[in-house]
Amino acid sequence: MNPSYDFTGQVALVTGAASGMGLATAQAFANAGAAVVLADVDKDALHLAVDQLTSAGHQALAVPCDVTDEDQVTAMVDTTVATFGRLDATFNNAGIQVPPHDAADEPAEVYDRVNAVNARGIWTCMKHELRQMRSQGSGAIVNCSSLGGLVGIPGRAAYHASKHAVLGLTSSAALEYAPRGIRINAICPGTIDTPMVADMIANGELDMAEALANQPIGRLGRADEIAAAVLWLSSPAASFVIGVALPVDGGYVAR
Repeated sequence: MNPSYDFTGQVALVTGAASGMGLATAQAFANAGAAVVLADVDKDALHLAVDQLTSAGHQALAVPCDVTDEDQVTAMVDTTVATFGRLDATFNNAGIQVPPHDAADEPAEVYDRVNAVNARGIWTCMKHELRQMRSQGSGAIVNCSSLGGLVGIPGRAAYHASKHAVLGLTSSAALEYAPRGIRINAICPGTIDTPMVADMIANGELDMAEALANQPIGRLGRADEIAAAVLWLSSPAASFVIGVALPVDGGYVAR
């Protein structure tokens, strides 16, 4: 059983929130009493998710956003503050995966695309979230890296470069903002049962048997297990936790 948290009166922002880990985290924040802003490029899925939350009595707002566009990110944060008055917790989760490539053959446009979303997108979100939190003197940011931010895997150079970058962004900003009352951390999910992973398996980009063999726990992770880690890092229970790269991976990196 996961512990319960009370985010009543607080505002949480989740990117990549239309499905998977982002949606589970937005739901968890809402269930804990927060007003939640959900952002995603998939407008239809985004509005469906928000409709489900509001129908259940939660405060939720849909903000379509492409995190590679700084103007859209600026508008996302501005809309959050204009609607709810503040910003207390964020989960910068929006990210993409790309098919494996031999490092000598990977097209530059693939490298640029995955880093535009996974690295620059998190940098841009954090930049504008920090501006609001700095004015408040409080806040908690959780960035989504990956086990790919901690290890290397053949064929995944561009993706792993982007996820290693997230950890550099996290630790440097965490040191800068800890004295100002803002905590910044990262999570490093393993292979989680999400629509993205299901697509990778269906497309032959990921072998299920191999994925299970690589996780000592013997199963895929669940999106709600990622949400539980994010809520802990965002809560007073983690008040002395600064700049960590927390594996939530079924033991993958402990092997």
